[in-house]
Amino acid sequence: MSDKNTSFSIKNWSQDDQPREKLLYKGKAALSDAELVAILIGSGNREESAVALCKRILATTDNNLTELGKLTIKQLMQFKGIGEAKAITIIAALELGRRRRGEEALQKKKITSSKSVFELMQPIIGELPHEEFWIIYLNNSNKVIHKNQLSKGGITGTLVDTRLVLKTALEVGAVGLILAHNHPSGTLKPSQADKDVTLKLKTAAQSLDLKVLDHLIVTEQSYFSFADESLL
Repeated sequence: MSDKNTSFSIKNWSQDDQPREKLLYKGKAALSDAELVAILIGSGNREESAVALCKRILATTDNNLTELGKLTIKQLMQFKGIGEAKAITIIAALELGRRRRGEEALQKKKITSSKSVFELMQPIIGELPHEEFWIIYLNNSNKVIHKNQLSKGGITGTLVDTRLVLKTALEVGAVGLILAHNHPSGTLKPSQADKDVTLKLKTAAQSLDLKVLDHLIVTEQSYFSFADESLL
C-alpha cells in the first residue's frame, strides 16, 4: 500500500537535504536547530519538508530552543504535519536537554593540569578582542567551586583588587587560586605587568594560607603556564 506522505519522509530526500546523513558525515555541530528537530520528527507534510516545517515552528519562538521547550503538545499539534507522537518526541528531547544543562551546572570540574585550565577558560576568554583577567577558585580536591572576571582591559597592578579576590576566596571556602587572562594579540610571552600581578596576588594569598597554583595566559590556540615554566 502506497502512502502519499512517504515522499516527504527524510529517507526519500536528496542526500544534500538529509539531516541524518549530514550528522553522520559532517558531525552534529554542522546541523542547524531546525535540522536537528527534523531528525526527531522524521517527515513533514505534503507542502513542506521536515526541515522547512521545523524552521516554521522555530520561527514562532524567535528561534529560541528554551521557548520551544515550553510549548505544549496541543500547541505543537497546531502545525500541519505534527501529530501527538511527534509533539511528544520534541517535548521529550528538549526536556532531556534542559536536564542535561542542569547536571552540567552541578558538576565541578577538577583541575589536574595547566591543560585542564586552558580547556576551562579558552571558550570564555580565548577568542575575545579585548583582555580579561579571571580568578578560578578551587577547593581542597582541586575542583572549581567558583570563577569570576576580576578586570577587563589591559592588566596592571592597580586594576587587580587583591582584597576582593581574598574576600571571595574566603566566602566560597577556596584553598587554591588560579589566575588566567587572555592575550588577544596571540603572543604567549608574559609581560612585566603579568609577572607583577602574579607576585602581588601570591604574596597576599599566602597571608591567608591560600595558594596561587598557576597563572595562565590564554590565546585562541594555546597557552602559557607560569607553573609549568617554574615562574611561581
